[in-house]
Amino acid sequence: MNQGACLDLVILVPGKDERETFDALLSSRRESIGIRKINYEILVHPRRDPGCFHEAHDVLQPYIALARYALVVFDHEGSGREEDSPQDLTENLRKRLAASGWEDRVEVLLLEPELENWVWSDSPHVDEVTGWQGQNPPLREWIRGKGWWPSTAAKPERPKEVFEEALRQVKMRRSSAIYRQLAERVSLERCSDGGFLYFKALMQHWFSREGSE
Repeated sequence: MNQGACLDLVILVPGKDERETFDALLSSRRESIGIRKINYEILVHPRRDPGCFHEAHDVLQPYIALARYALVVFDHEGSGREEDSPQDLTENLRKRLAASGWEDRVEVLLLEPELENWVWSDSPHVDEVTGWQGQNPPLREWIRGKGWWPSTAAKPERPKEVFEEALRQVKMRRSSAIYRQLAERVSLERCSDGGFLYFKALMQHWFSREGSE
């Protein structure tokens, strides 16, 4: 453990949407996640998902002595390595990061298939933030009517495309601010996505309220 680190955490993400989401979660929603206040920095890779996968060990190298922990986040879809299993892709990058000097102070969060999968909880705030409040039919009913959300599925089959089409339908411009509002307002208890639950558990493990670890 690097006791002299000035940052608790450095995160590498593929875009502004992810940056706003994780910034909101670690600041205004940290009590809901169950962590203490931490010092963190969020980096955005200009080459998005492929850049995060191929170059994370180089980008994060300067932070080995500056941060206690590191987290790399990217989408499976869009990574350029969709033919690899999520487990193999995650393990590949984790090994390279560990070998670069992070050892056991680094983790990889692979979003499956994309960040938008976190959006589709049953919270009414989703309708409000996306401009669907008061619309007829309601957002989820409209999506299911299009055949994009099977009744037996917890999420739409193409979460990113469905999210973007829902915004176009109500003439709302897609922006990273929407992702931040969702992260700030939607009940975290309603999010059942495996990636989000892994992130929450990891943050609690590293930054529990009870101690300094």
